[in-house]
Amino acid sequence: MPGKGVLRCSGMAALLMGTALGCNAVQAETLRDALVSAYNSNPSLQAARAQQRATDEDVTINRAAGLPSAEATANHIEFLKTSPNSFTEPERRLLIGPDLTVPVYSGGAVRNSIKAAKERVSAGQADLRGTESSIFAQVVAAYMDVLRNEALVALSANQVDVLTVNLQATGDRFEIGDLTRTDVAQSESRLALAEGDLRNARANLIAARETYIQLVGHAPDDLQAPPPLPGLPENVGEAVVTALENNPDLIAAKERAQAAGYDSEVAGSGRLPRLGLFAGLDYTDYYGTLGGPVSSDFRQRETTANAGVQLTIPIFQGGLPAARQRQAYARESAALEQAVAMERSVIAQVRGAWASWQAANAVIESSQSAVAAAELSLEGVRAENSIGNRTILDVLNAEQELLSARAQLVTARRNAYVAGFSVLAAMGKAEARDLNLDPGGVLYDPQTNYERVRGKIFDWQRDQEPAAISTSTVDIPAPDAEIAVEPDSPDVTNN
Repeated sequence: MPGKGVLRCSGMAALLMGTALGCNAVQAETLRDALVSAYNSNPSLQAARAQQRATDEDVTINRAAGLPSAEATANHIEFLKTSPNSFTEPERRLLIGPDLTVPVYSGGAVRNSIKAAKERVSAGQADLRGTESSIFAQVVAAYMDVLRNEALVALSANQVDVLTVNLQATGDRFEIGDLTRTDVAQSESRLALAEGDLRNARANLIAARETYIQLVGHAPDDLQAPPPLPGLPENVGEAVVTALENNPDLIAAKERAQAAGYDSEVAGSGRLPRLGLFAGLDYTDYYGTLGGPVSSDFRQRETTANAGVQLTIPIFQGGLPAARQRQAYARESAALEQAVAMERSVIAQVRGAWASWQAANAVIESSQSAVAAAELSLEGVRAENSIGNRTILDVLNAEQELLSARAQLVTARRNAYVAGFSVLAAMGKAEARDLNLDPGGVLYDPQTNYERVRGKIFDWQRDQEPAAISTSTVDIPAPDAEIAVEPDSPDVTNN
């Protein structure tokens, strides 16, 4: 058709996987590329990893309470005014003494605190999986949104071109008296509406590209059609079973409930005895001032040592241990209920995503039929219009129906892919390891850091100074709504 402009297949990804143009994109970006970029540089994911590394330290922190501790104190005292009844008090004193404390029994507080911390490490690792899966789902949606909006801009631009040619032809026929002023007005109205739709489509494309930049860290560049989704189940029941076993959010909720149970044990230990060992060594120097007038009769420097066992038996604490345990029980109950709530949420997520995926697939089938029928209808209406059996309004309506069918097909393909990925995410199967991503190195494993820090007991073992890993988007130019066009290419909307 004259005046019809279309996209390259690399820019519009062959109308969202629905066309067969056979052209090769040069330096095109794939969905895998986008996911790898997000995996390596997304700030939300990097922050979640750092937060998990902080959670790892809770095991070491709680274990330290059960390990021996040593400290040394030193003080110098000037006795400015001494008792008038004492003739031997020193004028000054230097005291230096290291002390060693060894906890032996704390009512199970340390042991259960360590167990609770380990459970929270496991919960945090599951949370990190969930964060990764959630960000990937957002990237997939953003990727598909860019493709969809590029396709919709192409369709809208094509419609403007078609209506512009129609208006010119209608005007020519009006000049020779073949059509009326009403026909011209109808063509002008449809063209104006199409131009408005094109502006909205371009604005939506800019917004989609901005979201892509926010998530991925760079501007989209000739996005290709995404690959088939791996591992989708045969039915919704299979999806639910897998999700109940592998959904990271549900795993995290259950781990937190376990940790809350250990917290209850820690709270109850406050009413039990505590036993510990201690030892100390003190060096004292009186600077020759001990004894006053008879200082020569006293030793001015001395070293003493002590060791012993300390048993502390709580007798009355104003109800503090009982209150703490009741509080811990209440929090444990809340954690158990939250685990059940998360289980319900996961089931609803899986079933909802599955229903959306099935519905989108059905819409794709119906839209393909609608596009084929609308193309045939438009061809027939134009032929009948040429012999006077159809009006210009009939032609305009047929063109609008074809545009709507094509737009619905593009949107359905986008929705089907995003919903399918959401099913995988809810099943716990949408992470880097499941998608076989190659981030340019070994996949991030939170267990590696946990193993690294869990046995550290030296007080000066520090990590490097913190620095942001994620990339900034300040220098990325604001995206526009331009799309690559090849006027002589075949119609990409044909299926």
